[in-house]
Amino acid sequence: QGIGRPSVYHAVVVIFLEFFAWGLLTTPMLTVLHETFSHHTFLMNGLIQGVKGFLSFLSAPLIGALSDAWGRKSFLLLTVFFTCAPIPLMRISPWWYFAMISVSGIFSVTFSVIFAYVADVTQEHERITAYGLVSATFAASLVTSPAIGAYLSANYGDNLVVLVATVVAVVDICFILLAVPESLPEKMRPASWGASISWEQADPFASLKKVRKDSTVLLICITVFLSYLPEAGQYSSFFLYLRQVIGFGSASIAAFIAVVGILSIIAQTGFLSILMRSIGNKNTVLLGLGFQILQLAWYGFGSQSWMMWAAGAVAAMSSITFPAISALVSRNAESDQQGVVQGIITGIRGLCNGLGPALYGFIFFLFHVELNELPPDQSSGRKTMQDPTIIPGPPFLVGAFIVLLAFLVALFIPEHSKASSTRKHSNSISSTLSNSLDRGSEEDIEPLLQDSSV
Repeated sequence: QGIGRPSVYHAVVVIFLEFFAWGLLTTPMLTVLHETFSHHTFLMNGLIQGVKGFLSFLSAPLIGALSDAWGRKSFLLLTVFFTCAPIPLMRISPWWYFAMISVSGIFSVTFSVIFAYVADVTQEHERITAYGLVSATFAASLVTSPAIGAYLSANYGDNLVVLVATVVAVVDICFILLAVPESLPEKMRPASWGASISWEQADPFASLKKVRKDSTVLLICITVFLSYLPEAGQYSSFFLYLRQVIGFGSASIAAFIAVVGILSIIAQTGFLSILMRSIGNKNTVLLGLGFQILQLAWYGFGSQSWMMWAAGAVAAMSSITFPAISALVSRNAESDQQGVVQGIITGIRGLCNGLGPALYGFIFFLFHVELNELPPDQSSGRKTMQDPTIIPGPPFLVGAFIVLLAFLVALFIPEHSKASSTRKHSNSISSTLSNSLDRGSEEDIEPLLQDSSV
């Protein structure tokens, strides 16, 4: 079934359509969120996104294991359907819409299944390029769709935006049903469904338990957790913050997303490789963390629109952090442990997707950053803070402090590659053994069997 042989391009189309549909809803979702939870907007937004992220973290390993047994196509269909199911409810019943968003977190793990699909259809040496193509497609969908959604909302109303997003989601589901072929060969599937799935495969905390075994990987994981926790919280509330507190209009928010997205792509494709060659892997991570601290502090103290634009440019440069950390992980892991260690990093990021939004929403609530009397949309560039003594964005300052801790932890990550040190160790063993053999000692007949570490 499906059109042609399974390929990376099938996965690319699925990802683009899903996130394009959600990107269209950026402006209407901010309006509905403020209208539905007018008294505790940031708190409720944080709780909704936090529940969704945490459920995704819990379910991702199980769905991944099941897709290994039952095939990718059925789980692509399942994840895309439940991820997009809340879209038409936005205008029908906002309460059901937000309830469905929270519950849909159980199945909102399309990326896990997509990466497994890509792994099925590519050779190992092709995988980095294929994953980069999928990630770039995801970024491209989010760069273009908010601007289109804001234009449709301003000229034709939110109802049309929701309708278009629903149609795009339906097209995505139909594409999976009719055009996407199954990527998992029959011979790869177990004879008995579910027989090969163990609790260890489905345990979301299993990968985190392996962190204690290696001090270097432990330091990297702590750095990832402390740096991505504020980033996940920022993603969940920042556009609402721009609109409600800073006074950005729908067109300004769409333009902000597009500009920062394009600058981030340039930073990750152009500056990242230059920095890696000139200052090294570890220093690139530290530089990215430094940009992130500056960006969050600027967001926290800024109360004018030009400050947000300037901080957005810094945020684009801070996007080099995670690719640099992934490269550092790769250098400090054995060749047969690459998948395990990258899986640990992904699991930590998934955990942050649940904890970050809840943390930010709770801090906004503690500092009473709620402007309930504001209309749903405002002209761009107007200062809306009524009390200048109030810090506009307390969660961003807390996030800057957390990233500072990540910076301090990253200072202790060794720059050298564990793989290279292993090669040096094996070479020294080989030279020692050869010297022993050259001496012709009769007692050392089988030197390779005398030391189990060899």
